[in-house]
Amino acid sequence: MKFVYHPRSLEHVQGAGHPERPDRVQAIVERLRAQEPEAAFLEPPSATKRELVRVHDEAFVERIRHGVAGALDGDTFLHPGTYAVAAISAGAALTAVRHALAHQEEAFALTRPPGHHAGTASAGGFCYFNNVAVAADHIIREAGLAPVAIIDLDVHHGNGTQDIFGARRDVVYLSAHQEGIYPGTGAVGDTGRGPGEGRMVNIPLPAGSGDATYASAWERVMLPVLEAARPAAVLVSLGFDAHYRDPLASLTLSSAGYVRLCAAVASFARERAKAPCVFALEGGYDLDALADGVGGLARALRGEAPATQLNAVQDTGGVGARAVAEAARVQARHWGIEP
Repeated sequence: MKFVYHPRSLEHVQGAGHPERPDRVQAIVERLRAQEPEAAFLEPPSATKRELVRVHDEAFVERIRHGVAGALDGDTFLHPGTYAVAAISAGAALTAVRHALAHQEEAFALTRPPGHHAGTASAGGFCYFNNVAVAADHIIREAGLAPVAIIDLDVHHGNGTQDIFGARRDVVYLSAHQEGIYPGTGAVGDTGRGPGEGRMVNIPLPAGSGDATYASAWERVMLPVLEAARPAAVLVSLGFDAHYRDPLASLTLSSAGYVRLCAAVASFARERAKAPCVFALEGGYDLDALADGVGGLARALRGEAPATQLNAVQDTGGVGARAVAEAARVQARHWGIEP
């Protein structure tokens, strides 16, 4: 797996004490450099305005470029350098996609700031441009591949991604997230709109859901939908804030659980869909969990033992079993899967 990283991602500072801080990516980079000293990072160029306005309104892009410094919402702030760093983050996702397409191997974009809360004309939730959406649209328009599957494993629902693609049939969006927290979207019955009806797959999970629940969600909902959708490319919005160590939410995935789930996604893409697979960083606010998860995934995709450390399993019986069953029931109407 190839990693994409730009040092300028460390320049973005939301404010003192803010959880979305430069240390997040720095912790991952330090782990990877220690673990894989021979590996070289790909350094991405910025996404162009043309690439950004394919999924965002031009007026919104210009607002981020030229807007007055200040709060966009209670947690997301515009600074003079925000546009440049956010465009590099989107460029990292694009670079990862181009590498995966050209070299037939997984790629991981260390995208910072994150992106999945950025909608067609909205920023928020620490996000400015929707990195994964920019990459997905590139795959469809430039590589001519469709549909694209976006699997969102962040603890928060990717309301921005759903806003952008909710009425399109060339994208299938699957999100497993904690119910009842920011941004309050992603209900199980929210399956898309207009031409996109049935293309949004939401699995809202109760607090405490972890390894057993996610394994069930993969086997009962995500994998059957992916097999039915037959995606030509697979993108993963990978937040590590569903980890039991994360301070901002209440799900309980272990590092080993994360690695198993991501490895299963990559295996599906490689072996069953014959499709490129790209990971892009979203949330995750415990530094050790971030480094542990990404380092473990890098080893696993090379066929090695992940050697993760934060492996306590708190959900052994399926805390979210009812939520998974309900999602399977809802999606059976659209995909013909077993409820």
